[in-house]
Amino acid sequence: MSVDTRDDIKLSNAQIAWRAAQDIADGAYVNLGIGFPEMVARYQPPGRQAIFHTENGILNFGEAPAAGEEDWDLINAGKKAVTLKPGAAFFHHADSFAMVRGGHLDVAILGALQVAENGDLANWRVGSKGVPAVGGAMDLVHGAKQVFVITEHVTKNGDPKLVERCTFPLTGVACITRVYTSHAVIDIKDKHFVLREKLPGMSMDELQAMTGAPLHTDGPVADLVVPEL
Repeated sequence: MSVDTRDDIKLSNAQIAWRAAQDIADGAYVNLGIGFPEMVARYQPPGRQAIFHTENGILNFGEAPAAGEEDWDLINAGKKAVTLKPGAAFFHHADSFAMVRGGHLDVAILGALQVAENGDLANWRVGSKGVPAVGGAMDLVHGAKQVFVITEHVTKNGDPKLVERCTFPLTGVACITRVYTSHAVIDIKDKHFVLREKLPGMSMDELQAMTGAPLHTDGPVADLVVPEL
């Protein structure tokens, strides 16, 4: 069921990615999901450096190369060209998944079709539409120590993406730590959505109307403030 949305005040995808990047600790080992989550690599805070991992076997890759300077032997799991940072390493696909399943990643950052209040994630199929299989995301959501989601707060049709229970096929169960949306930062805690930050121009009632499950608080809610990008 669609809801009224506040499209007049919302973060861009770049701003959502920037906000998520601020919570990555210096030296953290991080996997970025295909597509939108790849933007997070652009916005590491000064003085901090994450070590980015990709399932197809690179550790410590950098931003995308300039147009025309791509080396197509250097690609991420989404088949997009990447650059390498000093000390980068290559390894077998199986070794890459051993890092994931062995709990060696600090953070995985993924997109979402739906996130449930208990932390369930659906991000690979909507009915008959989607990629052929859930893929490596099912390993990432249970292998990484923390799993962040970056997403619009609602779909293009105005339907909530944060819901009581996912109605799409699941990627993982009770696996999400924190959600960064176009309107808020929300933790999953004790099977509830706990609001941490919201856009200062939005009321609690407006944000709740866009959310498909109750929003809880356990302290002050900070203003979600990001730079123009």
